Amino acid sequence: MISSLKTLILGDVVGQPGCRALFWGLQSLIKKNNVELVIANGENASDGLGLTPEIADRFFKSGVDVITSGNHIWQRREILPLLDFEERLLRPENYPPGVPGKGHFIINKKDIPIAILNLEGRMHLSHLHCPFQVGREIVRRLRRKTNLIIIDFHAEVPQEKEALGLYLDGQVSALVGTHSHVPTADEKILNGGTGYITDIGMTGPVDSVIGMKKEISLRRCLSQMPIKMEVEDSTPVIMGVLLEIDVNSGKTVSIQRIKKEFSTLSS
Repeated sequence: MISSLKTLILGDVVGQPGCRALFWGLQSLIKKNNVELVIANGENASDGLGLTPEIADRFFKSGVDVITSGNHIWQRREILPLLDFEERLLRPENYPPGVPGKGHFIINKKDIPIAILNLEGRMHLSHLHCPFQVGREIVRRLRRKTNLIIIDFHAEVPQEKEALGLYLDGQVSALVGTHSHVPTADEKILNGGTGYITDIGMTGPVDSVIGMKKEISLRRCLSQMPIKMEVEDSTPVIMGVLLEIDVNSGKTVSIQRIKKEFSTLSS
């Protein structure tokens, strides 16, 4: 049995540029860093909004072990049956009962069980069940089976992300934030041993506004009109974090940001 688990977590994969970077560049990152587990947020992979079964399948074939998501997972109706069928595809746990899918999954790597939990914030997003209460209860149940627990907290406001990280410090191996598409520089290990970062950024086009076309984003801001956003087609980048987690204690040993550009992949 290995003593530590190398985990790569990738920020929101945005549109075709993000998918190209993932499909072409993930295996090299896995080999270079001796990664055992890959988690990727896929809620923006299909033209910037949602995910399709075909793209999800490509994720898995490219080396992603678990796909997490957030508020945009519902944009493509064709993904709804897969949410119920595919355990490795998660939607946030704190949605009301009766919606498709589930928000956690335990995967085994080299006979080691690792739990992945997906939660969504409420500040400036939908009024879901409290991620603090739901998170604490699910973590309590998961710890009966494993002390290796990783959370993708898909939330808007840094305050909410930092607060949840502190609330669950020592109870989970890591809590990483997604949703803003902009990476933060606050990666750290909290006092209880939980690896934390407010946002891991995006896997998508660099020369853009959070992955979208600059001109349209400017027009939206200047006019305040609800103009449809479109994914920018420019040089893609992979963003995320690389974690090393001690298998015995379940605590994070190291956390570092990952950023890799692929200039040859722009179309």
